[in-house]
Amino acid sequence: MPEKRDIRKLEPGELNTWLAAEEEKAFRARQIQEWIWQKGVASFSEMSNLSKGLREKLEETFVINALHIDLQQKSKDDTIKVRFSTWEGYKVEGVLIPTPKRITACISSQVGCSLSCSFCATGQLKRVRNLDRGEIFDQVLLLNRLAEKEYGRKLSNIVFMGMGEPLLNYRNVMGGIDRITSEDGLGISTRRITVSTAGIAKMIRQLGDDGVKFNLALSLHATTDEQRKRIMPINEQNNLKALMDALNYFYSKTRGRITFEYILFDGYNESLEDAKRLVALCRQVPAKVNIIEYNPVEGVKFEKSRTEKRERFLQYLEEHGATATFRRSRGRDIDAACGQLANK
Repeated sequence: MPEKRDIRKLEPGELNTWLAAEEEKAFRARQIQEWIWQKGVASFSEMSNLSKGLREKLEETFVINALHIDLQQKSKDDTIKVRFSTWEGYKVEGVLIPTPKRITACISSQVGCSLSCSFCATGQLKRVRNLDRGEIFDQVLLLNRLAEKEYGRKLSNIVFMGMGEPLLNYRNVMGGIDRITSEDGLGISTRRITVSTAGIAKMIRQLGDDGVKFNLALSLHATTDEQRKRIMPINEQNNLKALMDALNYFYSKTRGRITFEYILFDGYNESLEDAKRLVALCRQVPAKVNIIEYNPVEGVKFEKSRTEKRERFLQYLEEHGATATFRRSRGRDIDAACGQLANK
């Protein structure tokens, strides 16, 4: 018996061709797509406006390999970490972060990660596989339902800052964003989405060529190539000059907002010389800076910058014309904060 295909992986037109072969009306394709991408059903039996016969034929031919919530933990600050399970049992994590003004979903793009950033818990895992566009969609769908249940509000923002490197799963991330933002999908504004990358110059340029409308964040974390490659091996192939050139290209094509994410490590990248170089980078590329509090990871020797040094660093940036914000960590007590996701 042939293996069933995931209906969410069909190419455009394939569903119409299948329906025609089954002597079903063409409008059924639209109804099926609505059930999948607007209502987010996980089984064909839930498609109540289809005939029983069509539902049975769909069941015989296709599957919906949807994620499901395997485990969830709530922090003392009301952040919720969710562990999702794929159809074959792999685990990935997402985080729901509520504030008075917004509710943000932090989602993953890969099972594990291949970049081995030395300060990140996910970087200690092996990359198992990419998430497909349906699994990326599922994270948003399920976290949105959880936000409504727990907080009585829908998601306001989505950030690709969970497990994995989004630009190494380019096609599925773009496909997932399409389903999340389309009118025949979840209809969430593209401007409410931020994709964070460790820095792959070629793919940043591709984002520009594709004219994307979402926001882009670069995990910078150091201001010299020597510093950066010590903690982020990806810098060997994508040095700061290549990244700045790519970001300028991206901006010229999209006019999209760019953010430098910068974790302050005690005794490593927090000096006024570092701040000076960061200001210089902000003058090369139209970007704002998010200063991020380091979150402890088991087996990693880094420590967070002390408050007085952080304040001095921020003050220098502001006095020299760089737009900078300090982003306080959320969910640290349940290993849900930035850099801590490791399926614990």
